[in-house]
Amino acid sequence: MRRVVRHTVMPRRALMEGYDRPSMLENRAGKLRLDMNENLPGCSPKVRAALRRLSAEALSMYPEKETAAARLAPQFGVQAGEMLVVGGIDEALRLISDAYIERGRSVLLVEPTFPMYRFYAEQRDARIHTLRYDEEMGFPLGEVLRALKRQPAVFFLANPNNPTGNLLDARGLEKILNAATHTLVVVDEAYFEFSGVTVLPLIRRRRNLAVTRTFSKAAGLAGLRVGCIFAHRDVAAILKRAQAPFPVGTVALVAAEAALKDPAFVRRAVREIRQGRVILDRGLSRLGVRVFPSAANFVLVDFGVRRLAITAALERRGILVRDQASSFKRPGFVRITIGTAKQMRRFLSVVETIL
Repeated sequence: MRRVVRHTVMPRRALMEGYDRPSMLENRAGKLRLDMNENLPGCSPKVRAALRRLSAEALSMYPEKETAAARLAPQFGVQAGEMLVVGGIDEALRLISDAYIERGRSVLLVEPTFPMYRFYAEQRDARIHTLRYDEEMGFPLGEVLRALKRQPAVFFLANPNNPTGNLLDARGLEKILNAATHTLVVVDEAYFEFSGVTVLPLIRRRRNLAVTRTFSKAAGLAGLRVGCIFAHRDVAAILKRAQAPFPVGTVALVAAEAALKDPAFVRRAVREIRQGRVILDRGLSRLGVRVFPSAANFVLVDFGVRRLAITAALERRGILVRDQASSFKRPGFVRITIGTAKQMRRFLSVVETIL
C-alpha cells in the first residue's frame, strides 16, 4: 500500500516574532500595575456617567463613526476630513501600513521602540532599516536624516519614545519632516499629554506627516481601544479607503467624547503623574539605581545584574513592572509606569526592602 504524505504549508508570517506581552497579563486585577503604562486612577467620572446613560437602542445600532469624528475634531483643532477615529493606535498602525507599505519597500525605525511598528511592517513584507538609541538613550538624529535620503516608505517615530521615555524637540522634528521628501513620517503621540510637544498643527501643510493619538493613556480608556489618526486631507482620504466601515464601537465613541469634555481631569492626572515621576526618580537614584530622563508616564531604569531577582520579588509582592532586557539585548533594563505619589512611595519602600 502506498504511503500518503501530507504536507502542512506554514505561512511565512506565522514565523514572525509575536508581540512580547508582559507576564501575568491575564492576572493583573488587584495588583499594582506598573507594567503597561495605563492611567492607574482610571477615567473621568464624566465618562462613567455618559456610559450609564447609553440606551439599549444606541447599543443595538451600528456606530456612527463619521458623526463622532465631526464632534471630536474641533476638540483637537482639526477638521473632520483631517481625522480618523480608530480602534486604538494598533489599528492606526495597521491602516497606515496597509495603505503605504508595499512589499519590498523599506521602513525606518529607531529601536528600541514600540514593537508594533516592526510587527505591522513585517506583516507587509517590508525591508526594515533599524537605527539604535545610544547608551545614554540619545536619539540618532544625524543618522535618521541620512537614512531618509534612501526614501523609505514610512518612518515610525514615537515621541516621547516607548520604552526610553526620551523626547525629540520641535526643531528635530522639523528637520526630519524636511528631509522626508518621499517618506510618510508617522509621529506617535500616545504620551503627548505628559510631554506637551506635538506636530499636530503641521498636518495642514505637510502631506508627509501622520500623527497618532490614543485615549488609552492620560484619558484612562485602555480597555475600550480608541484612538485617532490626524493627517492632511489627501492622506486621510487614502487611509479612510483602507479602513473597515465600523472600526470603533459605540461605547468607545461615547467614552472618547465624554473624556474630551473633561480636560480638567486630564490636567489633574498629568500633574499627579509628574509628581509621582519626581518621587520615583529621586527615590531610585538615592538607592543607587540608574533612572533615565522621561517625558512620559513611565521611566526606564537599569537594575543591573539584579534585575531578575528584583522583578521576581516585586511580582511576589503584587507589583508588576515591564522587563525590557530583550529590547536592549542585555540585562538590567526595566520600565516602570508612574502612578500616584502614594503608589510610588509604596513601590520605593518595597524596592528598598529588596535591595
